[in-house]
Amino acid sequence: MLEDLLQLDKDFFLYLNGLGTPQWDNLFQFISHKFSAIPLYLFLLILSFQKYGGKRTLVLLVTVALLITVTDQLGNFFKYGVARLRPCHDPEIEPYMRLVKSYCGGKFGYFSAHASNSFALAVFFGSILRSKIKYIGFFLVLWAALVAYSRIYLGVHFPLDIITGAFIGSLFGWLFVKLFIFALRKFSL
Repeated sequence: MLEDLLQLDKDFFLYLNGLGTPQWDNLFQFISHKFSAIPLYLFLLILSFQKYGGKRTLVLLVTVALLITVTDQLGNFFKYGVARLRPCHDPEIEPYMRLVKSYCGGKFGYFSAHASNSFALAVFFGSILRSKIKYIGFFLVLWAALVAYSRIYLGVHFPLDIITGAFIGSLFGWLFVKLFIFALRKFSL
């Protein structure tokens, strides 16, 4: 059963990865780059400051730093604990896939820290800022999905890596919203 699921994952990866074309390569490399979202993060920080003021925004920044640390390090823990090869390191499919950039990443890829981090931030900020901007959660989840898909497009993650990362990131994003609200109440901010 697990072997069938993993084979389906490889087949689905080859299909999605094969949809890429050189005309879109630069865009997806840009989307996948961790610094490309800095304008978005600054925008979210400004919105947060407008909604919460100085002290609460500092608590928010600490909460977000903890959130990213947890999701990122959990991703590393799973990568080495599960030890599933990235598509670009898997000799079974490497000859058939499209690797967009020369650097593939570390040897193991389960689960995607890019997906978990982007979904964690999307759920967190989508939840705390939804009263400020009505559809912000929808747009942030759409952004997170695009970041996650870019990892398949580039050839560095399987779909199950992305789905797991998105689920774990969303779960921790929700948990850290609760932690942020608790901290604001606990310290009467």
